[in-house]
Amino acid sequence: MEDQKKLYNSSDLELMRAAENSLIMGSNRVEELKKYAKLTGVRRIGIAHCIGMTREANELKNRLSDQFEVISVDCKYKRVKAADLLNDDTISGTSCNPAGQADFLAQNDTDLNISFGLCVGHDIVFNMKSKAPTTTLVVKDREHKNNPYLEFVK
Repeated sequence: MEDQKKLYNSSDLELMRAAENSLIMGSNRVEELKKYAKLTGVRRIGIAHCIGMTREANELKNRLSDQFEVISVDCKYKRVKAADLLNDDTISGTSCNPAGQADFLAQNDTDLNISFGLCVGHDIVFNMKSKAPTTTLVVKDREHKNNPYLEFVK
């Protein structure tokens, strides 16, 4: 046990305690997220979302706005040309910009960020670049309507 306990600093353990205290049996992840945020002193929540999920991200923003200031940013932030970003003239269109999303939320001093439907890889870059702790609420899964669990229960 002691070798595992050494993996955590006091701040980590505070977050772990808040996680344990946020469990609401029979409740949903959004309500648990709100409780966790309250327990950890979060005031401002960032939502980095897929542009294809803008409506859903706005619904989440409305649900969180009763207790928190919420800032959201879509994946096409700053409308960066894919060919320019990736130095590849064979690619057309606008690139997703997960580093830009993370930077935008950092400039807005978010205390907690939510990854909401970002593509595989883009979510990884966003999580790595995010200054605030990040949790995932929705993942992109085109086949299963963003519910990858369905793959395992066939």
